Amino acid sequence: MSKRAEQKQSARVVRDQIARERRRRRTLWTSVIAVVALVIAGTIGYGVYASQRPSSYTAPPGATDGGAAVAVGSGPVKIDLYEDFICPSCRRFEQESGATLDQLVAANKVTLIYHPVAYLDRFSSTRYSTRSSAASGCAAEGGKYREYAKALFERQPPEGGAGLSDDELVAVGTGLGLGDTFGQCVRSGKYTAWTAHVTDVASKRGVTGTPSAYVNGKPTETNPQAIVAAVEAAGR
Repeated sequence: MSKRAEQKQSARVVRDQIARERRRRRTLWTSVIAVVALVIAGTIGYGVYASQRPSSYTAPPGATDGGAAVAVGSGPVKIDLYEDFICPSCRRFEQESGATLDQLVAANKVTLIYHPVAYLDRFSSTRYSTRSSAASGCAAEGGKYREYAKALFERQPPEGGAGLSDDELVAVGTGLGLGDTFGQCVRSGKYTAWTAHVTDVASKRGVTGTPSAYVNGKPTETNPQAIVAAVEAAGR
């Protein structure tokens, strides 16, 4: 190969190397720009989400646990109950354990700490979990949380539908003796932000499903036998 040919070949190799390096840099900068764009978009998206969330909430009078729950009873052993009003397993729990819980409260052995969470809004077309939880806050304001919660489980709508309307939620309370103030509370969504707070607190504590029960802070099975055994053990 002549000297000139060798020079041309060397120059071609150098040009190819330069071209490859340019392509590599272009790819690198394209990736960097894409990542930065995603970070910016995510930051903006979170900012929009955060701005749309309620910045404050009103808890029902007498709410406990930092405003994240409603207390029923005054016994020494605390039973924290996490329930969602559209959850079929919660309805079954109330059917099976409700009488036992009432007996424990009547005997002044326990305080029931209710956390009406809204985990299952996606299972209704009208965010029924949130609306029913907010309505239960109105019932708590009227001093009838437990009665209202029982009534909602008795009338629990099927998953996937609209759930009870606001008027129907009001009618349930009216049947329990809750008056006009209750109706106004439900229709105004007074405790909607409170429901979000209750749900957020539960999530941060690692509560991932409903129903969930804790006796003096210790998780227990959601059946009457397990709850009674846990209460007796806690009271020793």
